[in-house]
Order: sequence, then C-alpha cells, then structure tokens
Amino acid sequence: MNRIVHLALKVDDLEKTTEFYQKVFGFREVETRKTRDHLSRHLTDGTLDFTLIQYDDGTQSVESKASGEGPCIHHFAIEVEDIDKHAAELKKYGCEIISDPGVIPVKFRAPGGTVAEIVPAGRYKKPEALKK
Repeated sequence: MNRIVHLALKVDDLEKTTEFYQKVFGFREVETRKTRDHLSRHLTDGTLDFTLIQYDDGTQSVESKASGEGPCIHHFAIEVEDIDKHAAELKKYGCEIISDPGVIPVKFRAPGGTVAEIVPAGRYKKPEALKK
C-alpha cells in the first residue's frame, strides 16, 4: 500500500524552527543537506520524515515558489513502488509536474492545488530502522 512518508515545511529560520520542534515535541534530527537552492533539515517523530526547508535568499526556482511565498506547508510525499507508472497516472489526471524532467522525487500540483511528490519505496527510513 502506498503511504505518506514525508512532510516538508518552508521556513524562514532553520535553526530556530529546528530547536522548537526538538525541544517542544522531541523530534530527532536525521540529516541536514544542501540540495540545489535550499537547505533541508530532516527530523523525525519516529514515524514520519518531517523536513524543514530554508531556500537561499533571492532564489526564483519553480519549486521554491510552488506552494507560495513565505513560510508554509511546502509539500508531502507519497511512497510508491513504481515512479514511472505513478508519474503517468499524474499526467492522466492533468497534474502539473513541477520537478525538472528526470528529477526524483517527482513534485506535482495535485487536483485542488496542493503540492505533493512521489518518492521511491525506501527513500525515507522506516521507524524500526531509526531505533538502531
């Protein structure tokens, strides 16, 4: 079964926001990495990959603007077994593909306007893998 495995927030202050979720809710940091025009800090509550994204000043990429200006829920990810099959289904439903061609995960605008992405199975660690 496909499942939601990831939720990303676009934030103005990565450090302050990280401290908040760690100290108030006990989320743990998994990884921080630079990707194209943003810094992503992956946290977890033990089940979900909860990512805080801070875009570089002045960036104008389609992804940075897809969910709107300023802090917001940026996107969520659904884990799928077959990226190509599901990408074809997205197109059948008229979804706008936001990611550049060939980029995985595949970000898209779903019916109703919400930004989401499909990711290959195993992209995010499962809770049992985080306990080790």
